[in-house]
Amino acid sequence: MPRIEGFRIRNFRALRDVQLGKLWNVSSDPLSPMTVVIGMNGVGKSSLFDAFGFLADCLKGGVEEACDARGRGGFEKIRSRGTTGPLAFEIYYREDGSDRPFTYELAIDLDPQDRPVVTHERLRQRLQGQVYGHPYSFLWLSGGRGIAWKGEFAGSPEEESDIDELIKAAKNESPEPEEVQLASPRVLGIATLGSLKQHPRIAAFRRFLEGWYLSYFTPDAARGLPLAGPQKHLNMHGDNLGNVVQFMEREHKLRFQRILDRIAKKIPGVQKIDTVKSADGRLLLRFNDRGFEDPFYAQQMSDGTLKVFAYLLMLEDPDPAPFICIEEPENGLYHKLLAPLAREFREHAVRTKGGSQVFITTHQPYFVDALAPDEVWILEKGTDGFSTIRRASEDPVVVAMVDQELPLGGLWYSDYLDRN
Repeated sequence: MPRIEGFRIRNFRALRDVQLGKLWNVSSDPLSPMTVVIGMNGVGKSSLFDAFGFLADCLKGGVEEACDARGRGGFEKIRSRGTTGPLAFEIYYREDGSDRPFTYELAIDLDPQDRPVVTHERLRQRLQGQVYGHPYSFLWLSGGRGIAWKGEFAGSPEEESDIDELIKAAKNESPEPEEVQLASPRVLGIATLGSLKQHPRIAAFRRFLEGWYLSYFTPDAARGLPLAGPQKHLNMHGDNLGNVVQFMEREHKLRFQRILDRIAKKIPGVQKIDTVKSADGRLLLRFNDRGFEDPFYAQQMSDGTLKVFAYLLMLEDPDPAPFICIEEPENGLYHKLLAPLAREFREHAVRTKGGSQVFITTHQPYFVDALAPDEVWILEKGTDGFSTIRRASEDPVVVAMVDQELPLGGLWYSDYLDRN
């Protein structure tokens, strides 16, 4: 299962330069299967969450569309105030635990007509048998033009190189790499080359990025009345919740029963959940309460009940997303549900099969109580107005207190984690 071991974000709103986990040239502990970012309001948690959404949108629709999507307001609204450099992202990940790690680099800046374009895109990996040293590129583009290597062959390990010099030197290599010229510098090279059979490593990264699930779940969306028809996966807003229930009760009865059993333990009274089709072909999500003869429908259920149900349904997906990102899952939930929910996320994240890497932002100490110091990162605002981040396990005092069975969320509430 693919795992992000580390990433770096530069010049993205308040995130002028933040790094979490391990990079190819930075020796640090990799990210844990579940990563939770905490911090006060306004420190950049939403920006960190949106950075993943921005990358996914760049792949889907190109960089200009991504800059304007989801109310971002365009490139200049996204770029960190007072900076002139490009938006830059670096992801260090493995396809599997024993595989050689990949590094993906992306830089986006304005062209002379003030349009967002990809100024640098690179995907690289150490060669077979190579343990140390620079990884070698097998995709290297600048302004939509560059070189792609096929198979195990790769190009220069140098950090920087003029693209014309790189192409010239590459033509003398054996086998000769493929010169690439994209139709537009506003689309990602991995979007185009990742659909070609002759570039399996690029295709693997594209599939990984395409598979990310970013949850923008809203209970009101889940209360909608979609057209009937089973669907395999919960979408980002949750407005197809009834369709996924329909799919699970048809195709995965045992999995769905497990969800119901777990919900019954967390939300007293819920006995049965199913769907019913209305006369006009709409799908109604129906909840049966032990104390009432008539069922309740999603439109009558509380925000918390719908949210817990949606999360558990997502975690039981028979073909889960490789990377799940959730912003503030605690909203609308009873406080005693938070620690069990955190444990549900971790249990899913550490599965060797059928699990996902989970990334969460929160401001709820009860949720953090269920976490270990290496799973928690503290995001803060520096004196210059930009975000800084550190791992809770880097503070020996905090680790010692947790070892004495003091809950991590309680330490956060008591100001042992925040420095501001």
